[in-house]
Amino acid sequence: MTRRKHYHVYVVELSKDVLLNARFMRSNPNYLHGKPCVYVGMTGLDPDVRFDKHKAGIQANRFVQAFGLRLVPELYTLYNPLTYDEAKSLEVELGIDLREGGYGVWQA
Repeated sequence: MTRRKHYHVYVVELSKDVLLNARFMRSNPNYLHGKPCVYVGMTGLDPDVRFDKHKAGIQANRFVQAFGLRLVPELYTLYNPLTYDEAKSLEVELGIDLREGGYGVWQA
């Protein structure tokens, strides 16, 4: 049985105000000043719909709800769509890659 590829990884740009949050900063000890701060997630929905739900407080990550500015499709569209297992794995890998690149990254 072939698994349906309808999952997506997505990246949300966060406001620089998130840098004032101690928990966020503890998770990003190697953050390079000036680099973007982002949230990396995965969803079975269209990323635009998922972002809107975050902002509306529906199954929202608190950092996205409070600091989310916009989706950053140039960081994720080349990977989508994915199976659940692919998305789950890629969400972690993408977060690691961005963090190693100096980004401030939050993942749920």
